[in-house]
Amino acid sequence: MTEPVPPTRKEILKPVELIVISVVLALFVGLTVLLSTRQPLLAAVFFGIAFIVSLVVIAMFTLTFKPNAAEQEELAGDPDAPDGEPGTPRPYLGPGH
Repeated sequence: MTEPVPPTRKEILKPVELIVISVVLALFVGLTVLLSTRQPLLAAVFFGIAFIVSLVVIAMFTLTFKPNAAEQEELAGDPDAPDGEPGTPRPYLGPGH
């Protein structure tokens, strides 16, 4: 049995990147509300709502972009390509081919 491969640094930091994007969007909303209404409590409420909504939306988008087996095979390429390049993808022939 093979040993499990430890996750790369990019895979480890992916959740942090998503949270930072949500915080930036929420800061934009919070600052916009603060500068337009001059009410810090209202700005904090909008910051919280924007953070939660943006975090959920980004997480849902992240869940929808998981490649299936055919896409993973296409991304990996064909090692038996005629020109010998391992990254050359084969043409897509449709499902079941």
